Amino acid sequence: MSAEIYDIPVRRINGTIESLGKYEGSVALIVNVASKCGLTPQYEGLGKLYREYRGNGLVVLGFPANDFAGQEPGTNQEIESFCQTNFGAEFPMFEKISVTGSDIHPLYKALISERPTAIESSDTPFRVKLKGYGKSPNPEPEVVWNFEKFLLNRSGDVVGRFAPDVKPEDPILVDAIEKELARQ
Repeated sequence: MSAEIYDIPVRRINGTIESLGKYEGSVALIVNVASKCGLTPQYEGLGKLYREYRGNGLVVLGFPANDFAGQEPGTNQEIESFCQTNFGAEFPMFEKISVTGSDIHPLYKALISERPTAIESSDTPFRVKLKGYGKSPNPEPEVVWNFEKFLLNRSGDVVGRFAPDVKPEDPILVDAIEKELARQ
């Protein structure tokens, strides 16, 4: 699967076309992000992860998506400005895509196919929490909400998937990142 993921075309938030092959040899954390979500403060933790581990080979890749309750309504330019102004986001950001439904981006289709189940941070699954907030979550294996995280090893294999409420500083995620960074 790794070669397929590296070959999928994506666009940076400024419109530049590239592929994830640019990040081959790095450990990548791919996150679908949103500016108007209760989980938006995770941008700060994602930035901290990136700054702390990028010298060891970690790259955080942000993919804005407006698939959940309209929580990413802005243009690519507005999203980029929001991230830089409010969180000083230095990690690579990409144009807004769809991470679920009939218009799902090929990248997310591949990620989900390779890792259909997310690791939870608590005994209560995030899908159950969403129901408690009156939301109808997507069924597995679909991405359930903003800030779901996929961890790729240096070869591009998806080695972890983490529920939206697994914060960037959660030991479950940090340990998984450190384990992959230790592999050469």
